[in-house]
Amino acid sequence: MSVIIEKGQRLRADIIKHLYYKKALSLTDLSKLTKKSLPLVTSTVNNLITEGYVLEQGLAPSTGGRRAAMFLINPNLKKYIVAIAMDQLTSRLTIYDLTRKMVIPVQTLEFEMSSKNINIADLVDFINKSINQSKIKREDILGVGIGMPGFVNADEGVNHSFLKVNDDTTLQQYLSQQINLQVHIDNDSSLIALAELNFGEAIDLKDVMVVNIGWGTGLGMIINGKLYRGSSGSAGEFSHIPLSDSDNLCSCGRRGCLEVDTSLLVMAKKAQEAIAGGAESSMTKLFTDKSKHPAEHFLTAVSKQDPVAISILAKAIFQLGKGISTLIHLLNPESIVLSGRGAKAGKMLLPPIQQAINEFCIPRIAEQTEIKLSKLTDEAELLAAASLTVESSLFE
Repeated sequence: MSVIIEKGQRLRADIIKHLYYKKALSLTDLSKLTKKSLPLVTSTVNNLITEGYVLEQGLAPSTGGRRAAMFLINPNLKKYIVAIAMDQLTSRLTIYDLTRKMVIPVQTLEFEMSSKNINIADLVDFINKSINQSKIKREDILGVGIGMPGFVNADEGVNHSFLKVNDDTTLQQYLSQQINLQVHIDNDSSLIALAELNFGEAIDLKDVMVVNIGWGTGLGMIINGKLYRGSSGSAGEFSHIPLSDSDNLCSCGRRGCLEVDTSLLVMAKKAQEAIAGGAESSMTKLFTDKSKHPAEHFLTAVSKQDPVAISILAKAIFQLGKGISTLIHLLNPESIVLSGRGAKAGKMLLPPIQQAINEFCIPRIAEQTEIKLSKLTDEAELLAAASLTVESSLFE
């Protein structure tokens, strides 16, 4: 492939990516974002219109001068992305089009990643079955993006914590072979940070810490406007800072990790123990419903302002606030975003975190960081999993 053709394909792909993230942009916007000349961008956009990828959407709001034409991805374009969000217990799958619209309902698979009896073939069957039932042709699917917990090296396609395959094949290669589509994997907390950067509370910010409150506790780090992974891809292991007041054993094999106080699994377990000890709570009835995990029932109880649930949440999130205080001192971020499944608790997360910051942070440093609540909550990882495919596709 000649250098000129390769550069043209890259610009074409970059324009589609920017429209995917921003939805509607002018030619001038695209020229600035791609750092290419306006005539070159105009020519490429016209080609994309001819190919059916892009549509003109009318004019931008008036700013006093001539109103610019706006462009967006064709909503009728038959190009799709499979997005999968995995946690320790459940895997969720949906399919998006390039306007970020879900074209099938979210599918779920009970898949306990740490179980000794786990069978990766079950995950493969789930993905293939979901794609087949969607009736979407595989040639119209750009790829599969998967977010998962563990020490994931996205460049190598390896998860060093879960889902081991044979020594000659990486997890990414194995899944690609079994699904017959391009597959990309990444750490779930890193992906949630990317979702906030591209679609949520971190848009247009440079230095942001995104705390993933889920079955575990995670962190995605946005530094200078980009995801920071560290020298070997393991940056952000926030949950293993030794800040716990207990001596409980963490899943990593060590004691005293922040996660043993702050994960939703731990909160749900404490709620069950409180009820077993005689505490009166709406969770007594909720926990009899075995169709949902106790942690989901715990969040429901929090949303309904159950006193036992709120008390447990407040203690856990205060501990999380101690960890956040450490982040503020180390990195002086513009913002800390509370995201992931636990962000459903909403504004009830803020008082205990602010209490911890008031207690443990130097005020002059703390006041420079804004604490924000995600509006994406548990769709964050699905959106970012789709972005994995968008980032790597040439849209041929």
